[in-house]
Amino acid sequence: MKVDLTAKPYNLDAESIKWVENTIESMTDEEKIGQLFINMGSSRTEEYLTGVLNDYHIGGVRYNPGKSDEVYEQNRILQENSKIPLLIAANTEMGGNGASTDGTYIGNEVKIAATNDPKYAYEMGRVSGVEAAAIGCNWSFAPIVDLLRNWRNPIISTRTWSADVDQTIELSLEYMRGIQESGIAPAAKHFPGDGIDERDQHLSFAPNHYSVEEWDATFGKVYGSLFDAGLPSIMAGHISLPSYVRHFNPEATVQEANLPATLSKYILTDLLRDRMGFNGLVVTDASHMVALTGAMKRKDMLPVSIAAGSDLFLFFNDPDEDFQWMMDGYKNGVITEERLKEALTRILGTKAALGLHKKAKTELLPSKEEAMAKIGLPENKKIAEEVADKAITLVKNKENIFPISPEDKKRILLVDVKGTQGGFGAMIGDNVRPSAKMKELLEAEGFEVTIWEAAEEKIMKMPEEERKAALANVYAQKRPIAELTENYDLIINLAIVNPNTDQRIQWPASKGTPDIPFYVHEVPTIFVSLQSPFHLADVPQVQTYINAYDNKDFTMKALVDKFLGRSEFKGVSPVDAFCGFEDTCY
Repeated sequence: MKVDLTAKPYNLDAESIKWVENTIESMTDEEKIGQLFINMGSSRTEEYLTGVLNDYHIGGVRYNPGKSDEVYEQNRILQENSKIPLLIAANTEMGGNGASTDGTYIGNEVKIAATNDPKYAYEMGRVSGVEAAAIGCNWSFAPIVDLLRNWRNPIISTRTWSADVDQTIELSLEYMRGIQESGIAPAAKHFPGDGIDERDQHLSFAPNHYSVEEWDATFGKVYGSLFDAGLPSIMAGHISLPSYVRHFNPEATVQEANLPATLSKYILTDLLRDRMGFNGLVVTDASHMVALTGAMKRKDMLPVSIAAGSDLFLFFNDPDEDFQWMMDGYKNGVITEERLKEALTRILGTKAALGLHKKAKTELLPSKEEAMAKIGLPENKKIAEEVADKAITLVKNKENIFPISPEDKKRILLVDVKGTQGGFGAMIGDNVRPSAKMKELLEAEGFEVTIWEAAEEKIMKMPEEERKAALANVYAQKRPIAELTENYDLIINLAIVNPNTDQRIQWPASKGTPDIPFYVHEVPTIFVSLQSPFHLADVPQVQTYINAYDNKDFTMKALVDKFLGRSEFKGVSPVDAFCGFEDTCY
């Protein structure tokens, strides 16, 4: 498929097309190869930034998070010193906080979907666009348009809208509309689609096992709708689609069929370009992920990704190595002249579609004063509070426990519920225990609140020489049921489980203590998930179960308002929170 710069998503006039063509003709081989890379910067100093530009001629950046004034200065330095305007990307998956740490969080995607109101997807896109554009971004790796069809999938459990195709299309289009108002190009991800396998591409292979017919009716329909609407770019995931590989090549080996899309010509060229007609830009997902690095040697992976149909390669490992290996792939014919020109045409065509070529280098960012005035506005933070109120979902309500009050449920025990520590989720999460905030809120309402201290936590406070004996005796931590029934009127479990290789609750060894809600028929019990919407699989016995989707302060406050009956539960689950099990329903 040839690139048509007159068609969507570029829609370029003759003058802009000439700029693209002339720029490519004027570039050295080193500059052409450099345009294929998106850098993740390790520093914001002018020396580092100008060095990357001069040494590697990069096509763009996706930077480490930072405060808005720091990111603004970084982006100003980059654009003013780059020979060709840069694509500067942010991960605005949840709002402007993906562009800068002091930007506005609106909500994760599943939380937005739970409001059952598409205007909040638009608002998330709009706020993301305003704040990202203010500090010099022009590209966003969002929205996430995967379909959450497997409750065991740990990486997109809150990071995509829904299990429903039509809802995913509607909310994605609204997000696109919002962010494009500020001149930001969205990149939908992760083609050909996550949410089917239970693994995480950061850590393992994670194929999409749908048949051709199933894929066409689901992920294919989603992407096709976005392409029709002029989606400028996609991020290709390190996700294989064996059914389509075998559709194009029935003789494909098992290894060929299971290559990640980022390395598969069958998926990126035969399916995406030729069959679906996508004319826009393709960037790979991050190149340190195991689903990619486990597929072949890095020196081969770099040029093969471009040869397969990726236009941009996300992140250097070692810049000198990666640049040389990409150059070697061009010189030895893995990347053909035609394929390189096609990639460069899309890269520069996207920059032209954003109007970057028409501005002086010093005009690519607004003034700093103007930029800072757009970050974290109170009216935008108010949207996040509205989302929390409308999204919190009462999934299971078999006890009719609400509203609660100090008159009938005065003595409350709060129990933190945790998962495996560490991993990718821990890096992107805030790792703050929610019980302290909940205690503060409930005590202000007149409740008497105790936070349970687990046996393991007590043991870790002991002198080292005493710990072994205490651990051996951990099963003796059990107490009479009366210690619960006579001392507490209500127990609230608060689960905050960052996804790692899974998103499952990890129970302590001391079974029979309040850590595990065995007592649901002894003491009224509320179980609240503050992240994964799928914890009912691990606590099917609980009779009152709530998905709150995050543990932001305003979400916790909205939760307490609902406990006390000051606000109704309004959320509608966009996924099967019962996880397909019968025992979770009664």
